[in-house]
Amino acid sequence: MAGSKPLSIEIDAMSCASCVARVEKALSAVDGVEEAVVNLAGESATVSGTADEQAIVDALEIAGYPARKHTMTLSVRDMSCASCVRRVEMALRAVPGVLDVAVNLATDTATVTVLTGAVSATELARASGALGYPATANVLEERDHGSRKAEEMSRLRGQVTLAAVLTLPVFIMEMGGHLVPAFHHWLAATIGLQTSWIIQFVLASIVMSWPGQAFYSRGIPALFKGTPDMNSLVALGSLAAWGYSVVATFLPQLLPADNLAVYFEAAAVIVTLILLGRYLEARAKGRTGDAIKGLLDLQPKTARVERNGVHTELPIEQIMIGDIVHVRPGEKIATDGMVVHGASYVDESMVTGEPTPIRKEAGASVVGGTINGQGALSFRASQVGDDTMLAQIVRLVAQAQSARLPIQDLVNRITAWFVPVVLLLATLTVITWLLLGPVPALTHALVAGVSVLIIACPCAMGLATPTSIMVGTGRAAELGVLFRQGSALQGLQETRVVAIDKTGTLTQGRPALIDIAVAAGVNEERLLGMIAAVEDQSEHPVARAIVRAAAERGLALPAVDAFSSITGLGVQAQVDGQSVLVGADRLLIGEHIDLGELASVGRRYASAGRTPIFVAIDGTVAAVLGIADPIKPGTPAAVSALHALGLKVAMITGDNRATADVIADELGIDHVVAEVLPDGKVTALRTLVSGQRKIAFVGDGINDAPALAAADVGIAIGTGTDIAIESADVVLMSGDLRGVVNAFYLSRQTMRNIRQNLFWAFGYNILLIPVAAGLFYPINGLMLSPMLAAGAMALSSVFVLSNALRLRWAQPALLENRAAVENSVDPLPGSQQAASITLNDTHPQETSP
Repeated sequence: MAGSKPLSIEIDAMSCASCVARVEKALSAVDGVEEAVVNLAGESATVSGTADEQAIVDALEIAGYPARKHTMTLSVRDMSCASCVRRVEMALRAVPGVLDVAVNLATDTATVTVLTGAVSATELARASGALGYPATANVLEERDHGSRKAEEMSRLRGQVTLAAVLTLPVFIMEMGGHLVPAFHHWLAATIGLQTSWIIQFVLASIVMSWPGQAFYSRGIPALFKGTPDMNSLVALGSLAAWGYSVVATFLPQLLPADNLAVYFEAAAVIVTLILLGRYLEARAKGRTGDAIKGLLDLQPKTARVERNGVHTELPIEQIMIGDIVHVRPGEKIATDGMVVHGASYVDESMVTGEPTPIRKEAGASVVGGTINGQGALSFRASQVGDDTMLAQIVRLVAQAQSARLPIQDLVNRITAWFVPVVLLLATLTVITWLLLGPVPALTHALVAGVSVLIIACPCAMGLATPTSIMVGTGRAAELGVLFRQGSALQGLQETRVVAIDKTGTLTQGRPALIDIAVAAGVNEERLLGMIAAVEDQSEHPVARAIVRAAAERGLALPAVDAFSSITGLGVQAQVDGQSVLVGADRLLIGEHIDLGELASVGRRYASAGRTPIFVAIDGTVAAVLGIADPIKPGTPAAVSALHALGLKVAMITGDNRATADVIADELGIDHVVAEVLPDGKVTALRTLVSGQRKIAFVGDGINDAPALAAADVGIAIGTGTDIAIESADVVLMSGDLRGVVNAFYLSRQTMRNIRQNLFWAFGYNILLIPVAAGLFYPINGLMLSPMLAAGAMALSSVFVLSNALRLRWAQPALLENRAAVENSVDPLPGSQQAASITLNDTHPQETSP
């Protein structure tokens, strides 16, 4: 296993938080494993380090939680000898997650056994192709997550149905007599109580040994290994009720006369209700992954590909980089590429969250999974398979969903001891009732002990955090917010200051030349041509604005020599034998150049919110230019909404102080750090942090990467550079700053949901275990039936999952033309509510930002 890439594994037989703790312990004990994070809701584990895959599989097998495996077959071309076979086998074995490879030269195929969830067929095909043996992925035996879940649902539904059919007569025969005395007398007079008990014994035994078999095949061995889990609790509780009833039925002389009773109905109902709970839980857990399934469903199955002038309908797996793909009106775009012919509007809302279709014409990029409008397009494929934006989004979402938040560490420490403590409490309960309980003490002790075992629910504790993370990050992705690190969910919720880079984040990042003032005797047209010639050597947004202005005037650009960039200050070069210096006022001042009367012009530009750029020719100031970068339309609402959430907003910019202050005043920004050099943003962040306050940084450029990494939470605008995105914890798919508000809002929604789940999971056990033990019996004679305990336990997990699923309907915090910050998300103490913000109710209308 490569140490640089975490390995994702799907795991069987996990049923509760105790299972999670044991799987993590087993994985962490494998040599080479640096970190193991287990997700109960996703039934998976993410392992980092250099451990051998087979060693990981063996450790899980020994622990009783086997890793899922499946087989894939590749069609491999261009193999001609045994050496080719060996090279292909070695290449495929080197892919993380591969367990076994068998290459057949006669059939030109490779059969690969892999860990489910660890490697895709496309990755295997790429590994073979890199050696010169092109491969096509034909997944023969691979079962996708959805089909596996469907099979599990079908199996559980059958088990629940069978258990219910068999349990109903047992329940009626035993409880019917308690509820309706006449029925009891009729039953005794017809078949007799002994016969009734024998029938109950047969039916209950079938329920336990057939549909309920998994509880015992997993729970009893775990008990003997000293690693009891929830299955162990169910097995012990139901077997205690069943065993006592067997003795009462067939060896009644061993029990006191006043303790002669059967509890077959309790054993059968316990198994049936917990199976029902697991069925409902499986249904809910299946829906937690709907976001990823929805993203995968965006991709079409086939595409019309042009090769050598021939149009062919091909599966998208066979599209290659460079292929020309034709898209009809209304069709989905198959993969990422560049438009070569045609024009149309494309709906990219499913990827970016932006509702407005974007015009695409020759030279524009398109994203796979988006929907073409009324026009026809032809594009050249630039990314295929796992390299497309959609595939990257799916990976990011899956990565975030498997994350473990800091809050989960406390839960894991508690749940590691939960089942042993419950066993101890059940034992103490039985002993206490036997010693102090009223007649019949043995019956009371049995009922109380079984109820304690059955009602305890570590499942809810294990599901509380991961289910909310899965649903919350999935819903965020649907709204254009990608959490690259799941821990950013908690980090954003704890953030108090948001620092935002100005250019390209607060502003459009497309400056324009608004004003130019030249010194006496200077020809404006010639000077602007010289400036544009120098700036044409730079990629800075301000430089591009000057070049565009010269082009609009039709100016010719002279030749440039000795160009050099002065980081964060400006540029210099030789033009027509003259030295040209272009940059901020402090650049010229540093060169001891007097700004003269143009200094006041520069101040006037700055007071109007424009960036003054000074120009010197041969050491004498020649002009000052006023550059304006329009503020993005959504920025004012976003800043106001951040204030409404109780956050302080800071702006970091390389502009001079006067310009920065004007923009800050216009937007209502709290703190300004101006005249910052590109490498000074990390230092600027430190100046904004006081005490233990956490800070988030929002940026988009290459020079933002260090600050994104240094901040407690880095948020990258998705229209920014790849380097910025790789350094960030959160990525906004659109360039709209309102996405930052949505990220904070969804973070708070998710963390609140997690706290609700944890409160329920722990509160349920803290309150009901004493009730099950008979705490209230001396007060009001209340004894909790094991059947009610089973029902409560089954419903506790369903409650946690259902509560987490509410996040599927979380709405964006900012709706069109107004903010909709949920009024139940309270601002931080001492914060001021922005007057321009409309606080919406908890169920705002479904409107995209």
